[in-house]
Amino acid sequence: METIAVPVTIKVNEETFTPRQQAVLTAALDLLVENGDGLTMTAVARRASCSKETLYKWFGDRDGLLTATVQWQAAKVRMPVVDRSHLNAKALRLSIEQFARDLLTVIVGEVSVTLNRTAVTHAAQEKDSLGTIVLENGPLAIRRRLKPILEAGRDARLLRFDSSEDAYRTFFGLVVRDVQIRLLLGDKSLTQSNVEANIEADVKAATDQFFALYGAKANNP
Repeated sequence: METIAVPVTIKVNEETFTPRQQAVLTAALDLLVENGDGLTMTAVARRASCSKETLYKWFGDRDGLLTATVQWQAAKVRMPVVDRSHLNAKALRLSIEQFARDLLTVIVGEVSVTLNRTAVTHAAQEKDSLGTIVLENGPLAIRRRLKPILEAGRDARLLRFDSSEDAYRTFFGLVVRDVQIRLLLGDKSLTQSNVEANIEADVKAATDQFFALYGAKANNP
């Protein structure tokens, strides 16, 4: 019987932005790094050389702009694409390594650190919806991208777990460890440069540990 390929495909971006919109969102990210919660539609329009009317047309309001900005930042964690019908251990490992590399690179970057610091501050003060926006369009959106790949690995008998949610949480912990919280709290002994210098080694170690916990040994290469 002929096998029908059923690819697991996840879009590169949850939202599709034009190059001009991407330039606006990049400007907004730059302003967030520079000014924290001082982001305004006026400042973004000025930095991006566009009108406020255009921003309102594209994004609705400030929360809409913030949502799109977080989505654009989170989209840097690229979507793995695998073919269920031809999935093997090597392809699965490479996909998971790529995801881990992107995840760690984005999380330790200055933009993500600033976004998370600002969101935590706002959430504590019940100031606005930034905390919810960052949570839903950042960490939770990124989680939704990898879980289908883990489930494809389970279906192909390359991974063994009962809950893809638990498997993802373990994966996240192995990749990120305490790096994110230390950066958020301003640990002077941990700099973005020395974290970035060790990303490849950290990604390999985390992937090895993940497969040691969840890999179906009979199917490992």
